[in-house]
Amino acid sequence: MSKLFSRIVGYVKNRSLMGMDKAGNQYFVRTEEIDGIMKEKRWVVFKGEKDPTSVPVEWICWLNGQRKSAPTAEEMMELEARREQVRLNVALLKKEEEEKRAKAGATRKTISSGQVGGPDLKSFIRQFPTASEGDKVEEASDAMDGMSNSKERAAEKEKPEPKSSEPIGSGQSFRPGTWQPPT
Repeated sequence: MSKLFSRIVGYVKNRSLMGMDKAGNQYFVRTEEIDGIMKEKRWVVFKGEKDPTSVPVEWICWLNGQRKSAPTAEEMMELEARREQVRLNVALLKKEEEEKRAKAGATRKTISSGQVGGPDLKSFIRQFPTASEGDKVEEASDAMDGMSNSKERAAEKEKPEPKSSEPIGSGQSFRPGTWQPPT
């Protein structure tokens, strides 16, 4: 019974307060000998509700043994000032980006006669002809792209397609790189 009592007294008496954080949490350390080896035990006593998210990163590192010495009050103030400066910089960058978007939006509105539009999908759709109108769309897109010379188009159609590492597929209408998932 006296061993148990002395051990309980040792837990209370042997602990050293290492510091406090901004939230009022207290951090303690105790050195004890276990099997001939001196071990250091570190823990936190929360002020109020036990909320592990209220523990600052520096104290978490100290509790886990990633730092040898506990953070000092000056170090904590310095790191808090640095974090606040980063928050201000982020807010400033967001504000500048919103202003750029507003200017770009105003420019886009004046150019497109009052309508804000998305990307031009006509050039995207030209890449994917349907099976029934494949040749028609290809000729139309060639004409749109500036290939008005019919001799050049005829010469391109007669050229054999180069061998590629893509699967060869089947059928006359297959072209490498134009696969679409079934709808």
